[in-house]
Amino acid sequence: MRFAFIQKHRDDWPLSMMCRVLSVSRSGFYAWRDRPISPRRQFKEELAEVIHQVHQECRGVYGSPRLTVELNERGVRVCENTVAKIMRQEGVAAQVRRRFVPQTTDSNHPHPIAANVLDRQFDAALPNRKWVCDITYVRTDEGWLYLAGVMDLCSRRIVGWAMDQHMRAELVSEALKMAVSARRPAPGLLHHSDRGVQYACGDYRQILQANGIACSMSRTGNCWDNAAMESFWSTLKRELVNEERYATCAQAKASIFEYIEVFYNRKRRHSSLGYVSPEQFEASLN
Repeated sequence: MRFAFIQKHRDDWPLSMMCRVLSVSRSGFYAWRDRPISPRRQFKEELAEVIHQVHQECRGVYGSPRLTVELNERGVRVCENTVAKIMRQEGVAAQVRRRFVPQTTDSNHPHPIAANVLDRQFDAALPNRKWVCDITYVRTDEGWLYLAGVMDLCSRRIVGWAMDQHMRAELVSEALKMAVSARRPAPGLLHHSDRGVQYACGDYRQILQANGIACSMSRTGNCWDNAAMESFWSTLKRELVNEERYATCAQAKASIFEYIEVFYNRKRRHSSLGYVSPEQFEASLN
């Protein structure tokens, strides 16, 4: 390990200084350098290079479990312990999870409130049986950008979304209309959200009723009643938003669109889905 460190940092520090600090001889280093590479060492060096490449292609968000699945599907047969060890040695790590702080929903309004029918049953045997919805916000240099999302609990796919610089009912309505247009759910779909005025108002409820969608709402101030959607917001911010600074709302919209439609829905491996993407999981049900 000491000789490997010296070889890696030859361009950074003088060889004589590194040998002295690490208590090795220059002749010993040269003998190590000129020794033929063993098949095992060559495999590890090649694997480390592939790990760096795949980790970068996956936006730097994968830890060893997801990265191992990705490597195996690409024909690189390796176990998770080996991948984890090389990731530690190479300084490759998934982006650190930041603590999720739930935001308060404005439920002080005169509109009717639905019962918590979902009751934290965050699973569905088939698509278009249960959808969960929520709003979050993203900081830009132009001000806040608000994002409304609709998730299908069967596959965790984001089936509808809308972004704007306001959080009026039109925002969540556009996200729901997108989901309905794309998925064409049969009557009886269960829609779950918080008690916010956007979801409780008459205009939004008319869209639900027109499409035969049943309504469910979280209990007051209880973010865990909508934990699946809150988890997606946390993932979005950890893997994308917290790593960026958006100069404009248009820039943020383009970035979030690419994350949701190109990466999250179609490529990102979900542990709850057996490490396949939402799109792959839905395809497996056909």
